[in-house]
Amino acid sequence: MRLGKQNLRAYPESINDHRAEAKVAVRRNVLEGLRRLAQSEPGLECCGLLAGREGLIATIFPATNALRSPTSYEIAPDELFRLMREIRATSLELMGIYHSHPHGKNEPSPRDIERAYYPDAAYFVLSSEPDTVRPVRAFRIRHGQVTELEVEVR
Repeated sequence: MRLGKQNLRAYPESINDHRAEAKVAVRRNVLEGLRRLAQSEPGLECCGLLAGREGLIATIFPATNALRSPTSYEIAPDELFRLMREIRATSLELMGIYHSHPHGKNEPSPRDIERAYYPDAAYFVLSSEPDTVRPVRAFRIRHGQVTELEVEVR
């Protein structure tokens, strides 16, 4: 559906919300850290949480992949609870969840889409391959629908 000029004036907040959905802002050192984490155990999926404030992801909270698997990841409930408490204690907000795909494309798998339990978080999928053109990609996953987000480096 196309919006005419009259609709833009009538519903400006929905237009702004849609534009905000199209990208995610991340500190450069966070992107570099994610690359290092993905390459630290290239045969296994790494995972963790990303936090920040005021629309900028600034901190990585690495987690242990309880499955120790090359094709899937899971953060154990007690570790997830601890990390969420740590994020709140530092006055940050959960803004993203990351994991790597050691083999294959760094885009959400059917399992990733099925298990996307945090609709407001950006889902980052990392490539462990050193020569990948876009080694860090981000997606919004809501109700089974996947939208790639532009990663804005700050």
